[in-house]
Amino acid sequence: SSKTFWTTTGMFPQELIIGFPKCVKINKVSIQCYLVRTLRIERSTSKDPVGFEQCVEKDLEHREGQLQMEEFPLPEFQATYLRFIIKSGFDHFVSVHRVMAEGT
Repeated sequence: SSKTFWTTTGMFPQELIIGFPKCVKINKVSIQCYLVRTLRIERSTSKDPVGFEQCVEKDLEHREGQLQMEEFPLPEFQATYLRFIIKSGFDHFVSVHRVMAEGT
């Protein structure tokens, strides 16, 4: 829902894990967030959310008063879980408004 979001508790790192009902092929991940400085995306193909491996890490551009909209084209890979680690922010509190994974 565009009316909801997830916010950090004021310290870093913070993480958010998204699970799929089964292992899926993903070729692009998009995120809309606010005041995120450094973001890492990891994946797991395990049955449980363990054994994560890093896919991408990026320093995002500061956009005061606007949502940051970032796309991460990824080589086609499989994942059962995606973990988003916010390593640092431009403020004590940051927010994630939407996460989208494209693939099959």
